[in-house]
Amino acid sequence: MKKTIEIVSIRHVRGPNMWTYWSVLEAVVDIHDLEDFPSNLIDGLPERLAAWVPTLIEHRCSIGERGGFLKRLRDGTWPGHILEHLSLELLELAGVTAGFGRARETSKRGVYKVVIGSPPPAVGEAALREARDLLMAAIEDLPFDVDAAVGRVRALADRHCLGPSTACIVDAAVARGIPATRMNEGNLVQLGHGANQRRIWTAETDRTSAIAETISRDKDLSKRLLAGCGVPVPEGELVDDVAQAWDAAESVGLPVVVKPVDGNHGRGVFTCLDSRDEIEAAWQVAAQEGSGVIIERFVPGNEHRLLVVGNRVVAAARGEAAGVVGDGHSTVLELIASQLNTDPRRGRTENHPLNPVGIDSPARLELSRQGLTPDSVPAAGREVLIQRNGNVAFDVTDRVHPEVARVAALAARVIGLDIAGIDLVATDIGKPLTEQGGAIVEVNAGPGLLMHLRPAEGEPRPVGEAIVEHLFAGRGDGRIPIVGISGTRDTARIARLVAWLMQLQGRRVGLACEAGLFIGERRLAHPAPAGHDAGSLLLMNPTVECAVFTHGSADILADGLPYDRCQIGLVTDVTVLPELAGFDITDAEQAYRILRTQVDVVLASGAAVLNADDPAVVEMIGLCDGEVVLYSTDAESPAVAGHCENGGQAVLARDGRLVLAGSGHEVALIEPPTLARCARRGVDAATALAASACAIALGVPPEVLRTGFDTFDADREAGRPDDRGTVPHLSVATTAR
Repeated sequence: MKKTIEIVSIRHVRGPNMWTYWSVLEAVVDIHDLEDFPSNLIDGLPERLAAWVPTLIEHRCSIGERGGFLKRLRDGTWPGHILEHLSLELLELAGVTAGFGRARETSKRGVYKVVIGSPPPAVGEAALREARDLLMAAIEDLPFDVDAAVGRVRALADRHCLGPSTACIVDAAVARGIPATRMNEGNLVQLGHGANQRRIWTAETDRTSAIAETISRDKDLSKRLLAGCGVPVPEGELVDDVAQAWDAAESVGLPVVVKPVDGNHGRGVFTCLDSRDEIEAAWQVAAQEGSGVIIERFVPGNEHRLLVVGNRVVAAARGEAAGVVGDGHSTVLELIASQLNTDPRRGRTENHPLNPVGIDSPARLELSRQGLTPDSVPAAGREVLIQRNGNVAFDVTDRVHPEVARVAALAARVIGLDIAGIDLVATDIGKPLTEQGGAIVEVNAGPGLLMHLRPAEGEPRPVGEAIVEHLFAGRGDGRIPIVGISGTRDTARIARLVAWLMQLQGRRVGLACEAGLFIGERRLAHPAPAGHDAGSLLLMNPTVECAVFTHGSADILADGLPYDRCQIGLVTDVTVLPELAGFDITDAEQAYRILRTQVDVVLASGAAVLNADDPAVVEMIGLCDGEVVLYSTDAESPAVAGHCENGGQAVLARDGRLVLAGSGHEVALIEPPTLARCARRGVDAATALAASACAIALGVPPEVLRTGFDTFDADREAGRPDDRGTVPHLSVATTAR
């Protein structure tokens, strides 16, 4: 007897698929003889799983109530189903939301498909394998360290998932209906498609000037530009060596700040220095952190960070000094550990708004000024300052004075940044800076957003939404018209004809079909790359204004659709092809589930185009969020008649011509002579009907439709390139724009 769980294969399906709208990890899992041992027949299994992973009580499962999955465990369920739930829970415990899970039997006994909503593939696969090991340990009543397993998954998530700043922007975009595409393994993300796309890299955008970034890194140049525009900044001087540091400090006026001219993250920054020894010691450290050192006037008050997005302040946080209180027997180091670093808000992960406090060079200097070292034991009740700056994580957005917000926005404009982190020092952020001697000390490109998303105190701020609004104000959802064509009946020719009709309207069209990958009349590749790869190439191209794709059932099964939603989804037929057997798809019902994906992703503002001559395709009418346009070679089709009576439209073949039928009326589209010429060029009636219905759904005017049919040559449009690699130009008498 073989009591084991074998992960036979894992496939990452990147786009919408037969399971869900999102990317998934689909694993083929063989449970062998465990098929004869549901969970209620394995002594102690439900109890061990409930004890090891107590958060499983939140899984409602098909029962639909809290604790539903645990009830299924007690009543009896199979390892494939258990593996699904354990994988999802390990991801959740690691801070990754998967949001979808399924376990389904295949045609082979004991073999299941386990599907989970997929974060980056490495993370989802790790969770699946850890879940398999956990489940086998529970079945065999062996020890298993769940915390260690979660830690391994979390480590991978930290390495492969988007950072929280980028993720908050992406989440805001998706909530607004804007598609998001990760362009590398880091935080470079495309929002929108083709010509309507925008790009972000954390809190930098394609509007963020490289010149502005360079200026922001040069603290001395930044200050001179700001001062010239009336922005209050502390006086300061660049110094080349330690000997100049004291002279500059005397010139600026004590106390002073010593910092690198191009440093970041507060490294090498020393504040409130008023002795020559302190200033010279600070210079030595600051010089190691940057390419130069600046001495500037110390501004009393608290450090603040204001986030400026598109010329307005959208969030603000205040910093607080960190200190300890002596107890008469603990060292400074011990007090830091017990009084500061035990704060649950402090930690090294992105879930902690405050960093742990350590003894760095500025902290040693602060202690030295108080006559202490890290190993000193302060007297009971003595307050000891450890850090003057840092800990900027206390939300004060609602307290920012309008004049302070105006000056901060001006500072961002002066430097040239569309998104900026403005560091300023003020005693009271609720008063103008000039009234309290406050000043802006730095303007930063690519500011971190975490302090505003997860403040130590106060209300989280919707900074992701602010950035998305900045990028897409008045630009809609960043989408371009996408036409997806699925089925087996002449889909490539339909796609070429639809692309030609769109091109006649003056649009730059991307096309991916069996004939190759095209932009306009230029063929980029033949054959086209695999479906999802072709889609990525076209939708990332900033010159593409609309796109047409064909998808076979095998493409959808293997990789999903290359887009999240489309304007037009066309299905020609539901056919069970021999190649689908490799995916364990053997009947029409399964094939229907695959092809309905094309209709499921149609936007509410779009339309499904369906072949009314195929009864299985007609069943998809109710699945579409948008409108439905039917096409049929049978002018008396009952399905078409019922659809038109309900206010729908259809394109029909009647008396040798193509007509657009609606409720009680018909409009001639293509006359018999044109159809006869198309037939001689390889376009049969069914193909002409499908392309015409698609064009009508896209809003192509009838006159452009007729011109397109008159000028389309299937053989030439098939993409035989000339010597320069371009498809020969098709001259037309009339081009609609």
